[in-house]
Amino acid sequence: MYDVFVTLKKGEGRTLKNGGAWVYDNEIDSVAGSFANGDIVTVRDFDGYFLGYGFINTRSKITVRLLSRKQDTVIDRGFIMTRVKNAWEYRKQTIDTSCCRVIFGEADYLPGIVVDKFSDVLVVESLALGIDRLKPVILDCLKEVLAADGILIRGIYERSDAKVRLLEGMERFKGFIGDPFDTNVEITENGVRYMVDVMDGQKTGFFLDQKNNRAAIQKLCRGKRVLDCFTHTGSFALNAGIAGAAEVLGVDASETAVRQASKNSALNNLQDRVKFLCADVFELLPELEAKGETFDVVILDPPAFTKSRNSVKNAVKGYREINLRGIRLVKDGGFLATCSCSHFMDPALFAKTIQEAARSARRRLRQAEFRTQACDHPILWAADESYYLKFYIFQVCEEK
Repeated sequence: MYDVFVTLKKGEGRTLKNGGAWVYDNEIDSVAGSFANGDIVTVRDFDGYFLGYGFINTRSKITVRLLSRKQDTVIDRGFIMTRVKNAWEYRKQTIDTSCCRVIFGEADYLPGIVVDKFSDVLVVESLALGIDRLKPVILDCLKEVLAADGILIRGIYERSDAKVRLLEGMERFKGFIGDPFDTNVEITENGVRYMVDVMDGQKTGFFLDQKNNRAAIQKLCRGKRVLDCFTHTGSFALNAGIAGAAEVLGVDASETAVRQASKNSALNNLQDRVKFLCADVFELLPELEAKGETFDVVILDPPAFTKSRNSVKNAVKGYREINLRGIRLVKDGGFLATCSCSHFMDPALFAKTIQEAARSARRRLRQAEFRTQACDHPILWAADESYYLKFYIFQVCEEK
């Protein structure tokens, strides 16, 4: 059906055969047939055994991304519609869909694309050449599926401005798909109202993957003094405030983020109890410790300190330092919520790093919860890249 054949070397393709979606350049023995990058090809094992259909890009180290493992599949609008319907039905069964990630790349069997829904606006990020060609059909199908449930999309904005597109031989792009619209969108999550800037906010405008984790800290915060580090647009801080925290301080190094967080605080009538400060967290925490400040709850939600295997060692130092400083600021019997959103900081290494920080702080940790990303960001087993968020809640205790 697709007469370009990508043949793997003998013994290669282990991840693909275990359920993953990627074929790397060094796993390929030969490519037979005429093609242009972005075309759909047939992948087969060294002995000719059919493995699936995917799109090819020889400019990328991830040379093929698999779309289907069924030999009778035709990659057409009907195929895309089925994928999109399945993705939406999964969200309806697992999460509040007023704002959620409706398509999560490989984990929804549409590799290289994510689509977030903020109320009646969609934000799309396309990171692979082949899926970029299918993007108009995907979005058209998604609007149709949502309309069948009475959800009319008033606008789509593209945030395909990540550097990784350059590795695919693609230009970075951001802009409207279709007619322009007001890109400041109000959403409600866990009872908290936010204004999301889909044009200039980080990533697609808002970090939806922490939705359930933000809800989880609410029960700890009533009547408490809370410190939220790397607050971005204030999400953890506002969840603490809406839950009845007595006093919340949110900290971020970005003035733009702090301005937006302050607006979100006012939007929820929390400005008297939830305040924000523009500061470098690594510099601020030692200053707070030196002043003898303590908090009932400390939340650490840093950006990814590593985006490659080569920088993991430096990332470990960053995570150890920030957790050490955070732990020292927690009152005896108080709580620490700490996370890593880096795929390359694997769960075992992250746990070891926190343990080392606690030992250095001479405090003991009692684990209350371990969580991952919200279920609209499903983790596809064998596709390791889909599992990236690790989130702990600990009670912090003095030595007994």
